[in-house]
Amino acid sequence: MLRNIALALGAMVLFILQTTILKDLSFLPVTPNLLIILTSSVGFMRGRKTGLWTGFFCGLLIDIFYGEYLGIYALFYMWAGYANGMLCKYFYPQDIKLPMSAIAFSDLGVNILIYFFLFLFRGRTKFWFYFVNIMIPELVITLLVMIVLYFLILKIFEFFNLLEKRRV
Repeated sequence: MLRNIALALGAMVLFILQTTILKDLSFLPVTPNLLIILTSSVGFMRGRKTGLWTGFFCGLLIDIFYGEYLGIYALFYMWAGYANGMLCKYFYPQDIKLPMSAIAFSDLGVNILIYFFLFLFRGRTKFWFYFVNIMIPELVITLLVMIVLYFLILKIFEFFNLLEKRRV
């Protein structure tokens, strides 16, 4: 229960950071996707079900405040959380290669889905423009931020695992 409350608070803090402070930094061409980092990290640390619900909550935050259609970002982030949850059995806390590649594929996959459903269906067919100017810069910046944020999320989850062991 305490872990879920901390996860919800963490998602809200990252959402606020992503949509306020990081959006206003002028030297960044795009904003790093902190919520995909959280969703993917929770997915491969805790499994499919927790990743799915974390993705739903993070996507719903985006839908409520910035989405045109309620539920589309929630669906995309749920997909990312569930897909990363399937990697749970391969997760080792010391290895950063799996989290980095999983977050990269999740960010790219969510951006491709966003382009396909929100831009292509409305007749905006300049995929390479969107890919080069939005997807790739966001991917690079997200991976740079991920290196710091991932270890913070890992320490928080280790703390909650320690609390659970003490309780038992």
